[in-house]
Amino acid sequence: MIEIRDQEKCCGCSACASICTHNAISMIPDALGFLYPKVNVDLCTNCGLCERVCAFNTDYDVCSNLQVPLAYCARQKNLDEVRQSRSGAIFAALSDYVFQKGGVVYGAGYASHFRVVHKRATDKKERDEFRGSKYVQSDINNTFSQIKKDLKDGIFVLFSGTPCQTAGLASFLGKKLCDKLLLVDIVCHGTSSPKVWDDYLSYIERKENSEIVKVNFRNKTLFGWHAHKETYDFINGKTMWYRYKFYNEIHMRKSCNVCPFSNTKRPSDITLGDFWGYEKKVPNMVVDNLGYSLVYCNTGKGKDIFSAIKDLLIFQEVGIDFTLQPNLSRPTQVHRKREDFENVYSVKGFEVAAKKFGLIGFRYFIDKITILVQRVL
Repeated sequence: MIEIRDQEKCCGCSACASICTHNAISMIPDALGFLYPKVNVDLCTNCGLCERVCAFNTDYDVCSNLQVPLAYCARQKNLDEVRQSRSGAIFAALSDYVFQKGGVVYGAGYASHFRVVHKRATDKKERDEFRGSKYVQSDINNTFSQIKKDLKDGIFVLFSGTPCQTAGLASFLGKKLCDKLLLVDIVCHGTSSPKVWDDYLSYIERKENSEIVKVNFRNKTLFGWHAHKETYDFINGKTMWYRYKFYNEIHMRKSCNVCPFSNTKRPSDITLGDFWGYEKKVPNMVVDNLGYSLVYCNTGKGKDIFSAIKDLLIFQEVGIDFTLQPNLSRPTQVHRKREDFENVYSVKGFEVAAKKFGLIGFRYFIDKITILVQRVL
């Protein structure tokens, strides 16, 4: 029977809840909205499946991996596709390939009030909700079980998510069902609090006295690829930009600080990320502010599918040493005030905690003004 005594040891992938045939495990949110398994002892039979399926450890399966990933700097030739994506639109090309094969695509989209959840897409229009960055941990819900049914029905499936989610899904499914499964993970800095995100949106809506109807976590059209600024469209017609500190580790899931996947041995077929610094590392690429993707082909399957879409791409193979980013070398460090933030947030709520720790208010205002001055200069 699974029991989480140390929150660092659970990534919230839901594999344990998904594999329980007695529905004895529920995913319950903590004070910051992160989900953790809770066992109903009256339903549990102590079969041990929930403990065995957990892949959040250093022994995760990489037996299908190439000895060294094939690494590429790449983006689609179609610049309209690139403009709609946060980097090089490789995810769109991969998902288009899957649709051509009659398959389905799973990725992070939105539920009510922009709660980040995993969804199933059967066409490009539904898939487009998955485009772009979402710096909040998604709720997997019953996605793993849906994918298992699709695979049993002979449907080709692409699942995109964080490396802990892809590892959890692969462990849940087992080897026999993975032939028609393409796993795509991201170079992940860590996942921020779902509850803080919801409170932040409510705060902005109160401040602007209008309902948010669209969120763009990284608005490349207005600010370019390098910027980390999000915009919000309101029902009254206004568009505002803010700088929500997603990368502030102060409200990050604790397991992200000990992530076993922060290396180049990825638990997926293909890894995608931003290729920061390509201007110096890949000199033959056109330099602009639209961005390029870092692509790792980790398995033979990933290599074959990348080869199948390469005619759509501008790409160049690079040495693995040219691709190493902090989170491909080590987990994100614990914020020194992480516990203090959670304690204040739990007792006094979002606005008090956010002002105290600089997510909104005077400290945030000074930070925003500094960014505006830098843009002018």
